[in-house]
Amino acid sequence: GAQLAHALLQHAHLEGASFEGAHLEGADLTGADLSGAVLRHADLTGADLTGARLDGVDWYGARLHGARLPD
Repeated sequence: GAQLAHALLQHAHLEGASFEGAHLEGADLTGADLSGAVLRHADLTGADLTGARLDGVDWYGARLHGARLPD
């Protein structure tokens, strides 16, 4: 349930991190490595994940409305 709305986390090394229930609305995660991270029930509304590594992420129940995802 961390409050990380609008956080600047560009190119952060967050492999395997637990963000269950976190508030990441509008967060800048461009180029971040979220491999294996737990984002269950996290709110990523409007977050920018462009260029992020998302292998094995647990997205169950995550809110992604308006989020920018990698190609």
